[in-house]
Amino acid sequence: MGIERRTRTVTLTATAVFALVAVVWWALGRPLGVDSAVYRAGGIAVLRGEPLYEHLSALPGWAPELPFTYPPFAALVFTPLAALPVQWCWGVLALAAAPALVVALRPYAPGAGVLLAAFGLQPVWQTIGLGQLNLVLMALVIADVLRRRGSAGVLIGLAAAIKLVPLIFVGHLLLTGRRADAFRALGTFAGATALGAVLLPADSARYWTSALFNDHFEQMKGWVGNQSWAGFAARTAPGQAWLLAFAALVVVGAAVVVRWRHRAGDDRGALLVTAGCALLVSPISWTHHWVWIVPALGYLLASGRRWCALLVAAVFTGWTVAVVPGGQGRERDWTAGQALIGNAYLLVAVVAGAVLVTAAVRRRSARATV
Repeated sequence: MGIERRTRTVTLTATAVFALVAVVWWALGRPLGVDSAVYRAGGIAVLRGEPLYEHLSALPGWAPELPFTYPPFAALVFTPLAALPVQWCWGVLALAAAPALVVALRPYAPGAGVLLAAFGLQPVWQTIGLGQLNLVLMALVIADVLRRRGSAGVLIGLAAAIKLVPLIFVGHLLLTGRRADAFRALGTFAGATALGAVLLPADSARYWTSALFNDHFEQMKGWVGNQSWAGFAARTAPGQAWLLAFAALVVVGAAVVVRWRHRAGDDRGALLVTAGCALLVSPISWTHHWVWIVPALGYLLASGRRWCALLVAAVFTGWTVAVVPGGQGRERDWTAGQALIGNAYLLVAVVAGAVLVTAAVRRRSARATV
């Protein structure tokens, strides 16, 4: 059986399993998909003319009181979910998981084995369990940067209009000399955002003036589930602005490495550097946002670094955030060992970034001395 056929078998099997779970959980009336329930409630709020950034009346009784945190355009995208039972909404996003992983892995390490192993990584299974969009957004960015030509940038613009973090990939396009694609991405983002403003003017005004900086994120910033540098700072030295200044160094270092890898013809690696930068400098990077570890592991495997890939994969199975005290501010009382384990996701990215920046500087210095 060829690689493509085995990959197709895994994809179809996973899709069938997720579809079965959605139908069975719906038939039994059991809770399924916390975040997909929020997406559905946001879409229903739009159709009912209710405020998007206040209490969501369509949230099921079993769901926690979570706010809608996406831009208004995202709520427009979610309106078709209003026609489905909440468990089926989870099913729609779960059905997209395996195809999205196939798209993400194809430029890095295609194959059924890697695809199957990806489901054992916490960012993947948590994304699926919550009914999150992370895998779809990652696939859009990878397809746009590494596979599309002519109309590249459109998918990044759409992803950014749904969730703002992908805007960083506009900078990636500029750094790699793809100005037309960058402008196309910005134009798409602006057009989608303008559509949201025209159809949902009050919600748009609320989002861009206050809801963007919602209290939910501020209260949860120091939770172990937030594996961004801002989360690290909130856990380690709350209120110390100097720690956050490190984010600026991350951006500068990432730009240097992206340029270096692009000039070396390694656009796959350059894209992963930008993704890692986004995860570090974003104020909130929940553990399920770290789905970029999947193509990163594919990159390591394709480069012959199998032991390194295995060690990194072991970190991202979820045990690191499970074995340390978390929630209700307990992160501030961590021992040094607990801090090392509890911040493992972001520390992997910091160490990898430091190695790459050092290599880039050495290469530049070596050229200067020739």
